[in-house]
Amino acid sequence: MRTAMETQPQQAEELPTTPCSVVWSRGHAYVLEGFRARWVGRDDRGRPHAITGAEMQRQGWTLTRTV
Repeated sequence: MRTAMETQPQQAEELPTTPCSVVWSRGHAYVLEGFRARWVGRDDRGRPHAITGAEMQRQGWTLTRTV
């Protein structure tokens, strides 16, 4: 049996700043695009989606995929 701590990953204090870093948000992977400093991923329909670091902080993110 898993405890609450095991099922909910800890969120790091700040977003990674290394280009090509990957984070997860709302079930989708986002990659940091270094030359524009934005996070790029796909929406629920598979279309490209880009957001800023501030938007990523507001919507929440983790370093690991959550189910």
